Amino acid sequence: MKKMETTRTMAERWNLTERRVSELCSNGTIHGAVKKGRSWQIPADTEKPVDRRIRNGAYRKQEIQAQGSLPLPIGVSDYRLASTEYYYVDKTLLIRDILDERPLVSLFTRPRRFGKTLNMDMLRTFFERSEEDTSVYFRDRNIWKCGRKYRDYQGKYPVIFVSFKDVKCLTWEDTYTNICNLLQREFERHLELLESPKLNSYEKKKMKAILDGNANSAEIEASFSTLSELLHKHYGIAPIIIVDEYDTPIHQGHVRGFYDSIIHFMRNLFSGGFKDNSHLSFGFLTGILKVAKESIFSGLNNPKINTILDNRYSEYFGFTHEEVKAMAHYYRADDKYQEICEWYDGYRFGNTDIFNPWSVINFFGNECQPRAYWQSTGSNSVVGEILATADNGVYDKLNLLIQGKTITSYIDTSVIYPQIRDNPSSIYSFLLVAGYLKIVKSEQSFSGDFICELALPNKEITFVYNKEILQKMNVVFPQSTAIAIQEALYSGDKLMLEGALRNLLLVSVSSFDTAHENFYHGLVLGLCTVMDNRYEVSSNREAGEGRYDICLSPKPGNEQLPGILIELKAAQKCTQAQLKKLAGEALKQINEKRYDAQLSSRKKSSVLKYGVAFCGKSVEIVVG
Repeated sequence: MKKMETTRTMAERWNLTERRVSELCSNGTIHGAVKKGRSWQIPADTEKPVDRRIRNGAYRKQEIQAQGSLPLPIGVSDYRLASTEYYYVDKTLLIRDILDERPLVSLFTRPRRFGKTLNMDMLRTFFERSEEDTSVYFRDRNIWKCGRKYRDYQGKYPVIFVSFKDVKCLTWEDTYTNICNLLQREFERHLELLESPKLNSYEKKKMKAILDGNANSAEIEASFSTLSELLHKHYGIAPIIIVDEYDTPIHQGHVRGFYDSIIHFMRNLFSGGFKDNSHLSFGFLTGILKVAKESIFSGLNNPKINTILDNRYSEYFGFTHEEVKAMAHYYRADDKYQEICEWYDGYRFGNTDIFNPWSVINFFGNECQPRAYWQSTGSNSVVGEILATADNGVYDKLNLLIQGKTITSYIDTSVIYPQIRDNPSSIYSFLLVAGYLKIVKSEQSFSGDFICELALPNKEITFVYNKEILQKMNVVFPQSTAIAIQEALYSGDKLMLEGALRNLLLVSVSSFDTAHENFYHGLVLGLCTVMDNRYEVSSNREAGEGRYDICLSPKPGNEQLPGILIELKAAQKCTQAQLKKLAGEALKQINEKRYDAQLSSRKKSSVLKYGVAFCGKSVEIVVG
């Protein structure tokens, strides 16, 4: 008979914790292990099992170093660097599709952190003439496999490249100075023009005015036109103009009060570079919004607009399922794929399902821990402005979203900032193009725009939505209040929970006086959703003999925490006694409908049940 050892003995021998050894026995990793009572007996000659988890930084680094894995390009937007020294998801077929379609001017609108800047730098690296042989950055990429038809364009054109992504100034004067400096640096990249025998002294003088900082506003506004003409004369081939994140200074202009000035400037700058410019081979722009069809893009040689609703180029901004699966396999995290889908999938650009690339990369780069990496990667002050004047209909729809439901709205992909301010219902168009919503279904309307069924894309956006959207809905969740509510829910402290909710309601707007159950549902669900990662939060799901309002189920490894069920009721113009009775009815509903059936079947240590009733700014809670 084989000699058997305890988990403690084997844990000491293998340099593992007893808990980890027990887990390995439970999941069948240790063959021959036998459970006796509450403990396990393990064959003494069992070798230490290979741990294939990716759980902590030290283990992860050892795995990556052992297999010679490339680091992740977190925050890297330089194509040469990303494609040679980091794990690079090949998007070079974007070049093929552009050359097949040959649009003169293209605008790509996508949410922030979806790879716009890296793609634009890829286009520059591919097309730009250089003393360096830049073909080496493409020879092992998909575009090179497409044949000589496409390779012949490599290194063929002079390129003008300007990124406005960091132009985030408080005043028009500072914005103008910042843009002048950017344009000056771009002229410095082409100093060979000053020695060109093909340019006359007047043309060189115009260039020197910008280089020396002596150009007037008209000359600055004509800088794209001027530089493209000089490059064309010098090289004998019209240049490519690339403008990345063109709408960042426009957003600042709207928020800071110089919108008209920046729109006037951009209209003239882009008109000189992209409208009827015979010195242009291709033009590319990126941004979040298609800012103004009636202003800066008016008459711009019919630019090809590529929004998230269009099929063409849809797979080149963000990661596809196949790309994420390949990355998970490369970093030995195949078992994490479903979790990645739940957190970062859900976007739909055209007919393509897309993952948030920023968050996926950060997930692998941070010990494969799911978090809301996308939040705080940009300014969303416009959202607060919209919500400050939003009506109850907007509130109701936003609350439905966090409950996991869909809403239907007219979507205008040409939404502009003044329109957002004047028409709060346009918030859905802004939230969609900015990455806060996904399209479940869409139909084109008679006007050429779309009627869309919308929902939150994934778990990450549910967290971001609470922090960046719900907390701007005139109801700010102070951190101390949120923590107090969470602690009260954990402990079953009725008085503490009532007090925290009452304090939250007291700082709210008068609309609470007529709010109905749907509003309170969204409020409480929002607070629950931003709780830590120890709970799975669900809403309006079937359980027992009905559908509960809110359920918090402890995640694996947190079984010591109680399961939590919350049933909400709302009334108007009722006494405190009536409100307390209503809370009792809510608790009675939990018990009679057996909403705890699912939690009880998982053998949680305990289940806390809350009947909660609201009336205006009053709240009563019964705990069971």
